[in-house]
Amino acid sequence: MIDVNQLRKGTTFTRDGELFKVLDYQHIKSGRGGATIRVQVRNLRTGATREMTFPSGNTVEDIRVEGRTVQYLYQEGEFLTFMDLESYEQPQIRRDVFGDDFFYLKENMELKLNSYNGEFIDYELPMTMEYEVIESEMAIAGDRAQNPSKKVKIETGLEVTVPMFVSVGDIIKINLEEGTYITRVNSR
Repeated sequence: MIDVNQLRKGTTFTRDGELFKVLDYQHIKSGRGGATIRVQVRNLRTGATREMTFPSGNTVEDIRVEGRTVQYLYQEGEFLTFMDLESYEQPQIRRDVFGDDFFYLKENMELKLNSYNGEFIDYELPMTMEYEVIESEMAIAGDRAQNPSKKVKIETGLEVTVPMFVSVGDIIKINLEEGTYITRVNSR
C-alpha cells in the first residue's frame, strides 16, 4: 500500500480489481480542511482515461510491473508480434493496446513491454525515433513569414507537422512523447 501523496506520473496501482497508470498528478490544498489529490489515470486493461480524486492520507495498492526489452517484428491481423531480446520468445499483443501510438512502431524498433502477473499491460516507447518522409505537401515559393509549416507523412503512415524545408526522402527525428518534429537528420 502507498499513500496517495506518493502517486506521481508513471506510477501503477490497483483499485477495485482494475489496474491504473497515473498520467497526471495534482495536489490541491484548500483554505480549510485537508488536501485533495487529483490524478488523471489510464485503465491499463481497457485503455480508458478518467480522473480520480482522493482525500490526503488515503492509500492505494501499488503493483510491481516487470519490464522486458523487446523488438517489434510485424503486424498479423489485429495482433502485433514482438521478440524478447533475452529469451527470444515472441509475444503477441492486440494492436488496440497501443492506440494511436501504433503509428510510431516500425520494424526492428526496440521498446519496453511491461507485464503484471504474466499479462502485458503497458509499454514504453523510446523518447525519440528517426523516420523517413514518404509524402509531403508542396512548399509555396515566398511563403516564409511567421515560421510556416506543413504536414508530411512518415514511413509508418503518421502525419507530422514540420518546417517547409523538409521534403520526401528526408530522415526526420520525432519526439514520440509529444508527437512533434525535432530536427531533420539528413536530406536526400
